[in-house]
Amino acid sequence: MRFCDSIFGRVLKPIPRRWFDGVVERLEADAYDKSLKSWQHLAALVYAQLSGVKGLRGLVAVWNAHAHHHYHLGVGPLSRSALSDANARRPLAVFTQTFVMLSGHADRTIKREGDQMLRLIDSTPIPLGQIVKWAKWNGRIRGLKLHVAYDPLGDIPKEIEISDANVNDVQIGERFAIEPGCTYVFDKAYCKYPWWTAIHDKHALFVTRQKTTSRFRATRWRKVPKPKGDGFTIVDDAEVKLVSKGDSKLAIPMRRIRLRRDNGAKITLVTNDLERSAAKIAALYKKRWDIELLFRWIKQHLKIDHFIGNNDNAIRLQVVAAMIAYLLLRIAARDNLVKIPIIRFAELLAARLFTRNAIARIDKPPEVHPAAARPKFSSDQLVFRYA
Repeated sequence: MRFCDSIFGRVLKPIPRRWFDGVVERLEADAYDKSLKSWQHLAALVYAQLSGVKGLRGLVAVWNAHAHHHYHLGVGPLSRSALSDANARRPLAVFTQTFVMLSGHADRTIKREGDQMLRLIDSTPIPLGQIVKWAKWNGRIRGLKLHVAYDPLGDIPKEIEISDANVNDVQIGERFAIEPGCTYVFDKAYCKYPWWTAIHDKHALFVTRQKTTSRFRATRWRKVPKPKGDGFTIVDDAEVKLVSKGDSKLAIPMRRIRLRRDNGAKITLVTNDLERSAAKIAALYKKRWDIELLFRWIKQHLKIDHFIGNNDNAIRLQVVAAMIAYLLLRIAARDNLVKIPIIRFAELLAARLFTRNAIARIDKPPEVHPAAARPKFSSDQLVFRYA
């Protein structure tokens, strides 16, 4: 009989085992947790994200109940003690490098032009509350923050960082790689003039919201031929220069665009983009809402509100596993030309992870149905019957 892998096995296919084993060997990730190898650890945490299992006991029980599927996945049974120890000691770099590889894999499947290179940078809090005592307090929450550089056109998180809740967003933003020709969109929490200069020097563009404490003086007013946009109206457009009494310097060409939303709210944007129209730049900043939708989707449909460990390493591993699961979902839907909404796809996947069916037919019953009529044989045919 022809072998048919489980849906979960097909979802994990974009992670090459040989490449993954090489990463594990370089990082010596299996040195102290030999009873639970890195591959099984990753598969178990991704399974917890996709299936919606909550808690360490629930994950172990559900995983071991599907022991007949472990062989083809290259894994074995789980124990609570081994999983708990691995969560505490396994290097986070094994998971983060897997995320980076999958992000690059997803990006290669999308054809894009130069003006389509767009990155949204933002962070979202991961409240831990009373779960742990070691988490830092930032005045609003006690916990961690997930920082993401997101490609909204391909729906791909390109880079991620996890920090304490009291770390300034721009400190992490500076660590993200700058790609020439790319446009970066972020809010006013990422106001740091040396970083803006570094983006400009690498032949990239940025669009951000002006802080109320920043002062810019108009040096040349620009015409606004089409002031009306989708949900906003351009008030004015000017090339500007930073006015500061302190040591702040911004020796790059800058532009200020003031607009009024249809609800009456006024917004001031600043950018180093001197080519696009004011309406296009305002639309780029409006696109920043897509990263908020990403954060909401992850928090609603993946598991970063219930944790299977209470130490720092375990929580970070689970958050990165959630981002890996997100990429695997998108890759599986794209490679198999799934037409149903991604929310329905995630729900079906959670219910059918260990069924042996094609992902493209995940919303359909098996092609061979037990209630279907059996073929009729001619009386002249020889029929073999086994007792």
